[in-house]
Amino acid sequence: MQRLLLDTHAFIWWLSDVPQLTRLAHDGIADPRNEVLVSAITGWEIAVKRAKGRITAPDNLGTIVTERGFTHLPLNFQHAEQAGRLPMHHRDPFDRFLIAQAQCENLILVTRDARIRRYDVRTLAA
Repeated sequence: MQRLLLDTHAFIWWLSDVPQLTRLAHDGIADPRNEVLVSAITGWEIAVKRAKGRITAPDNLGTIVTERGFTHLPLNFQHAEQAGRLPMHHRDPFDRFLIAQAQCENLILVTRDARIRRYDVRTLAA
Protein backbone atom coordinates (compact mmCIF):
# COMPACT_ATOMS: atom_id res chain seq x y z
CA MET A 1 0.00 0.00 0.00
CA GLN A 2 1.17 3.50 -0.84
CA ARG A 3 -0.11 6.82 0.46
CA LEU A 4 -0.28 9.29 -2.43
CA LEU A 5 -0.79 13.04 -2.15
CA LEU A 6 -2.01 14.55 -5.42
CA ASP A 7 -0.48 17.80 -6.60
CA THR A 8 -3.21 20.12 -7.86
CA HIS A 9 -2.54 19.44 -11.54
CA ALA A 10 -2.57 15.67 -10.93
CA PHE A 11 -5.93 15.98 -9.18
CA ILE A 12 -7.40 18.05 -12.02
CA TRP A 13 -6.03 15.65 -14.64
CA TRP A 14 -7.52 12.69 -12.76
CA LEU A 15 -10.94 14.38 -12.54
CA SER A 16 -10.78 15.38 -16.21
CA ASP A 17 -9.71 11.87 -17.27
CA VAL A 18 -7.11 13.33 -19.62
CA PRO A 19 -4.11 11.41 -20.92
CA GLN A 20 -1.51 13.74 -19.35
CA LEU A 21 -1.05 11.47 -16.32
CA THR A 22 1.74 8.94 -16.64
CA ARG A 23 0.68 5.30 -16.66
CA LEU A 24 2.45 4.78 -13.34
CA ALA A 25 0.59 7.68 -11.69
CA HIS A 26 -2.74 6.61 -13.19
CA ASP A 27 -2.29 3.04 -11.99
CA GLY A 28 -1.20 4.21 -8.53
CA ILE A 29 -4.25 6.43 -8.12
CA ALA A 30 -6.60 3.76 -9.45
CA ASP A 31 -5.20 1.00 -7.23
CA PRO A 32 -7.75 0.44 -4.43
CA ARG A 33 -4.95 -0.71 -2.10
CA ASN A 34 -3.48 2.80 -2.12
CA GLU A 35 -4.70 5.71 -0.06
CA VAL A 36 -5.03 8.80 -2.23
CA LEU A 37 -5.10 12.13 -0.43
CA VAL A 38 -6.18 15.55 -1.63
CA SER A 39 -5.05 18.53 0.41
CA ALA A 40 -7.14 21.47 1.53
CA ILE A 41 -4.34 23.46 -0.13
CA THR A 42 -5.46 22.04 -3.48
CA GLY A 43 -8.98 23.29 -2.81
CA TRP A 44 -7.58 26.73 -2.01
CA GLU A 45 -5.35 26.78 -5.12
CA ILE A 46 -8.23 25.79 -7.40
CA ALA A 47 -10.53 28.40 -5.83
CA VAL A 48 -7.91 31.15 -6.27
CA LYS A 49 -7.24 30.20 -9.89
CA ARG A 50 -10.97 29.89 -10.61
CA ALA A 51 -11.57 33.38 -9.18
CA LYS A 52 -8.83 34.77 -11.43
CA GLY A 53 -10.41 33.08 -14.46
CA ARG A 54 -7.38 30.85 -15.03
CA ILE A 55 -9.24 27.53 -14.72
CA THR A 56 -12.73 26.16 -14.65
CA ALA A 57 -13.61 23.65 -11.96
CA PRO A 58 -16.75 22.50 -10.20
CA ASP A 59 -17.76 24.29 -6.99
CA ASN A 60 -18.28 21.04 -5.07
CA LEU A 61 -14.70 19.72 -5.07
CA GLY A 62 -14.91 18.59 -1.45
CA THR A 63 -17.83 16.36 -2.31
CA ILE A 64 -16.03 15.07 -5.40
CA VAL A 65 -12.97 14.16 -3.32
CA THR A 66 -15.20 12.05 -1.07
CA GLU A 67 -17.17 10.51 -3.97
CA ARG A 68 -13.94 9.43 -5.67
CA GLY A 69 -12.89 7.65 -2.49
CA PHE A 70 -10.01 10.01 -1.78
CA THR A 71 -9.02 11.17 1.69
CA HIS A 72 -9.24 14.84 2.67
CA LEU A 73 -5.95 16.16 4.07
CA PRO A 74 -6.48 19.25 6.22
CA LEU A 75 -3.72 21.79 6.83
CA ASN A 76 -2.43 21.82 10.38
CA PHE A 77 0.04 23.89 12.37
CA GLN A 78 2.88 21.38 11.91
CA HIS A 79 2.42 21.57 8.12
CA ALA A 80 2.53 25.36 8.23
CA GLU A 81 5.70 25.42 10.31
CA GLN A 82 7.38 22.88 8.03
CA ALA A 83 6.44 24.91 4.94
CA GLY A 84 8.07 27.95 6.54
CA ARG A 85 11.30 26.01 7.15
CA LEU A 86 11.68 24.81 3.56
CA PRO A 87 14.53 26.25 1.49
CA MET A 88 13.35 28.57 -1.28
CA HIS A 89 13.93 26.17 -4.18
CA HIS A 90 10.30 26.71 -5.08
CA ARG A 91 8.48 29.99 -4.50
CA ASP A 92 4.92 28.78 -5.15
CA PRO A 93 3.21 28.79 -1.73
CA PHE A 94 0.72 26.11 -2.75
CA ASP A 95 3.49 23.70 -3.75
CA ARG A 96 5.51 24.53 -0.65
CA PHE A 97 2.54 23.55 1.53
CA LEU A 98 2.05 20.31 -0.42
CA ILE A 99 5.75 19.48 -0.01
CA ALA A 100 5.51 20.16 3.73
CA GLN A 101 2.42 17.99 4.07
CA ALA A 102 4.06 15.14 2.17
CA GLN A 103 7.12 15.39 4.43
CA CYS A 104 5.15 15.59 7.69
CA GLU A 105 2.73 12.79 6.81
CA ASN A 106 5.26 10.54 4.99
CA LEU A 107 3.36 10.72 1.70
CA ILE A 108 4.41 10.30 -1.91
CA LEU A 109 3.66 13.50 -3.83
CA VAL A 110 2.23 12.81 -7.29
CA THR A 111 3.53 15.70 -9.40
CA ARG A 112 5.00 16.68 -12.72
CA ASP A 113 6.82 19.68 -11.20
CA ALA A 114 10.57 18.98 -11.45
CA ARG A 115 11.40 21.74 -8.92
CA ILE A 116 9.70 19.72 -6.19
CA ARG A 117 12.30 16.96 -6.55
CA ARG A 118 14.90 19.42 -5.20
CA TYR A 119 13.35 18.86 -1.76
CA ASP A 120 13.66 15.88 0.52
CA VAL A 121 10.28 14.45 -0.47
CA ARG A 122 9.25 11.25 -2.21
CA THR A 123 7.57 11.83 -5.57
CA LEU A 124 5.78 9.89 -8.26
CA ALA A 125 5.88 11.40 -11.74
CA ALA A 126 2.44 12.60 -12.75
